[in-house]
Amino acid sequence: MRRIGGRDIVAAILIALLAGAIFTSPPLQTLQGLSLDILTALRGKLIGDRRDPATSPVVVVAIDGETYDTPPFKGSPTQTWTREIGRVLGSITEGGAKVIGFDVIFPSSIEQSEIPFGDTSVGSRMKGFDRDYLIALRQISDSGKLVLGDILSNDHPEVPYRAQQVAVRNSIRALNVHTDADDVIRRMPLSFSIEGKPVPAMAVELAARALGGKPEIAPSGSTELSGYAIPSAVPNTMTLNFRGLGRDVPAYSFADLRACVEKGDRDFFRRAFDGKVVLLGTVLNFEDRKLTSMRLSGGYDGTPSARCALPAPERATQRARSDIAGVFVHATAVRNLIERDAATELGFPARSILTIAFALTIACAACMLAPSGALIAWFALTAIYAAMAVSAFVHALALPLTEPAFAGLAALAIMIGYRFVLADRDERFLRKSFAFYLAPEVIETMVSSGKMPALGGEMRNVTMFFSDLSGFSSIAETMTPGELVTLMNEYLSAMTDIIESHGGYVDKYIGDSIVAMFGAPADDPAHARNAVRAALKCHTRLAELNAVNPAFAGHGLSHRIGLNSGEAVVGNIGSRRRFNYTVMSDTVNVASRLEGANKYYGTAIMASETTMAQTGDSFTWRELDAIRVLGRGEAIKVFEPLADKGTESADQTKVTAAYAQGLACWRARDFAKASDAFGRVAEIDRASARFAERARTLVANPPASDWTPVHTLEGK
Repeated sequence: MRRIGGRDIVAAILIALLAGAIFTSPPLQTLQGLSLDILTALRGKLIGDRRDPATSPVVVVAIDGETYDTPPFKGSPTQTWTREIGRVLGSITEGGAKVIGFDVIFPSSIEQSEIPFGDTSVGSRMKGFDRDYLIALRQISDSGKLVLGDILSNDHPEVPYRAQQVAVRNSIRALNVHTDADDVIRRMPLSFSIEGKPVPAMAVELAARALGGKPEIAPSGSTELSGYAIPSAVPNTMTLNFRGLGRDVPAYSFADLRACVEKGDRDFFRRAFDGKVVLLGTVLNFEDRKLTSMRLSGGYDGTPSARCALPAPERATQRARSDIAGVFVHATAVRNLIERDAATELGFPARSILTIAFALTIACAACMLAPSGALIAWFALTAIYAAMAVSAFVHALALPLTEPAFAGLAALAIMIGYRFVLADRDERFLRKSFAFYLAPEVIETMVSSGKMPALGGEMRNVTMFFSDLSGFSSIAETMTPGELVTLMNEYLSAMTDIIESHGGYVDKYIGDSIVAMFGAPADDPAHARNAVRAALKCHTRLAELNAVNPAFAGHGLSHRIGLNSGEAVVGNIGSRRRFNYTVMSDTVNVASRLEGANKYYGTAIMASETTMAQTGDSFTWRELDAIRVLGRGEAIKVFEPLADKGTESADQTKVTAAYAQGLACWRARDFAKASDAFGRVAEIDRASARFAERARTLVANPPASDWTPVHTLEGK
């Protein structure tokens, strides 16, 4: 995880403000509506609505396809249906309906027809046809239970014909809906200004009459109905809450109700309409269809209710549609008002704050994580937030959904761009600088640790690794240049892979020699342990190459490795125009001398006492000697790592014990016993054989009294 600084925090805040401002701005206001659509779909899919349609305070009387196909309506113009409509309305009123609203408009009467018929017109012949219908309207209207609908428009207004207006004493309310910029109905107007006065919309009027109240304007500016402050994010509108996706409103076929009137079943009308708000409207597949916030989930044209007289028509199973009959939009509005269940949307300030906060969270995640991780974080946080939003929408609180999601995605993209262009330039420089000579995992550790090597050099505790092929010059003389290059590439590649896989850094190649360090440039508290383990692995790997690689066949290569731990200066060292990342100190020189000291003992790996001490009990060691290397006056003890602790062989255990006994006798000036101890394993251990020879020499020629058990090396 990347560390963030003050500049990154400021950038994240600015990016979040920018993304939030963009996605809550007026040009992208359609996202607010899309949030409602998605919330409606998710709530319907995940939670649903368990309410019984029979408990709905609103019912719909549908002039549907069945009505058009049933006598006496089949083949008849709708102007001739008015008498039957009046009879059905009378029965509904007698059944106890609270109020009836018209979502159909009869702009003309059959009595107004000027189509010639004989020596006169059809209208003249039909005089008095609408009398019973108009009487029914007057009677129901006088009881305060009828509201006709009209469409307000400057260009093409639709109003009931004059006789109806007189019959209901102008009890007419507008059926106009509020359509968003994407032609979707998500809100309903609460009132309209007519002749300078606010007049309630159809749904508000029906709900007010059902509740026995009147809409009022509260001091806060909101509209109140019977103590219910109607939530209004867009002024003078209410946000529709399609909780049941249309299935929560019962629908009665007008054809069946007309047959029920003929049947004289008054009890059915009482059971169906007592205490209900009734809306009369068309429910057809081709007329007055509306897109609403159910367009993604799919909505239903109500739930078919119990039948009275006619058998239910054979029709396909009711399925969800992207659009619904307009009468159910008004029915939903009325139900929302009566049940105080209109959706509450956040205002612009709260919506902006929430969007910015979400974008800030994503921006911070994108600042700390890799792009793939940040994208996963965006998906996860968006899913969590969506779940919270759906839970809130169950309680009619509509939180913004698309604005925060898109703002978060934009903040993610901008933050990644910011990191690429500005914040991560130094990191990319380091990655590029080390790419060809540092293992990828080491680069990652170095970057994530936050501790970069200081330009010019810094003191670090490291373990130096020096290796050199034994007698390689004589071997090279027998090979062609091509064979030599192939051999060296194979050898250096194999050794480098092992060093880097253990966290080491190859400083340089000097012919067949390898100079590497552990503990820099990336911090590694276990650098000594990793260096020793790498040395053992390199020794094993060279034996494998000698056995199986054709380039090594017949050469029997062997190498010497020297290890030493201590403080060293590491950094970019060189001229002002050209420098290398390298290391300098006495620690380096000692490691180089220990590599060469192997040839005096016949060993492959030699480590200083400091390296051995820093490895803890990870390995099995044997102390080789105390030596004084060229250019250094102080004696140092040197050790040979044999194997990982507990994995040493029986021969190694035997040699270690005999060698320790011989070394103790040597240091006690008992050279005869030392010779015997070393001699017991001399045939299987070259270091013991050489020490036995040195002991025999001193047996024959005892040293002076000031002799010390320190081997001073005369060469590198």
